[in-house]
Amino acid sequence: MTLDALLSEHNVTRAAQRLNLSQPSVSVHLAKLRDALGDPLLLPGPRGMRPTARADELREPLRQALDALERAVSPARPFDPAKALQTWRIAATDYGESTIVLPALGGLRSAAPGTRLAVLELVPPRIARQAEQGEIDLAFDTSEGAPPGLRRRALFRERYVLAGRAGHPRLKRRPTPAQFCKLEHVVVSPDGGGFRGVTDEALSRVGLARRVVLSVPHFLFVMSALASTDLVAMLPSRLLRGNPGLQIVEPPVAVPGFEMAMLWHERSHRDPAHRWLREHIASSV
Repeated sequence: MTLDALLSEHNVTRAAQRLNLSQPSVSVHLAKLRDALGDPLLLPGPRGMRPTARADELREPLRQALDALERAVSPARPFDPAKALQTWRIAATDYGESTIVLPALGGLRSAAPGTRLAVLELVPPRIARQAEQGEIDLAFDTSEGAPPGLRRRALFRERYVLAGRAGHPRLKRRPTPAQFCKLEHVVVSPDGGGFRGVTDEALSRVGLARRVVLSVPHFLFVMSALASTDLVAMLPSRLLRGNPGLQIVEPPVAVPGFEMAMLWHERSHRDPAHRWLREHIASSV
């Protein structure tokens, strides 16, 4: 700051007034700058002091550095989505894509047309590291599975329903527990290859077991499999909204639901753009 004032004023007294310092203090600062830079910087002239060639070289880089510092420490400007050019990166399963990202997408494109959105595959063990290193801005996971240390906002509570193709002969009414267990079930196993889930745990508590004949890693394939076969599945209810090709009934056994949450790192918690994105998503689901 002292060097900038001296190079602008070419006068120690005026520089001191500009900085609200005493003239001797500015003279001491000038002497230290001369020693540090190995150059006199300002030389006596007929009309005050004149800058050296080295001082002229420093003027523009110094101005740019001070401008950058001023921008860095100044209060954050309000975020204007209409002018935004951000690229946001979100980690989600295909369930999160369908129930959270998709409902928010239309409004996002309308309000912030200059932004871009990248949806990455959600890998729960990586969430905390990806958020900390800035590889993702947000993640959508169950509150129960959320890693500690991340900010969290609950979005909604989900419940399971029994689904099969429209006109399924065994889903005309709610099946009994025994009928339910005889049906051929599909399960979604995110880790791959699993044939048990929360439904099987609920059944085992009352001494029952169902027939699971297909295990897949994604929900999208389940929807297609149900529509074209007599297989059934216990699925989150939001995933089935507006799907006329599927029949939905209440299951005969109580299966615990789950809470979906939005997760982010402290590093982006106060950023106006991130705050806008989080509020937009939360209001869309």
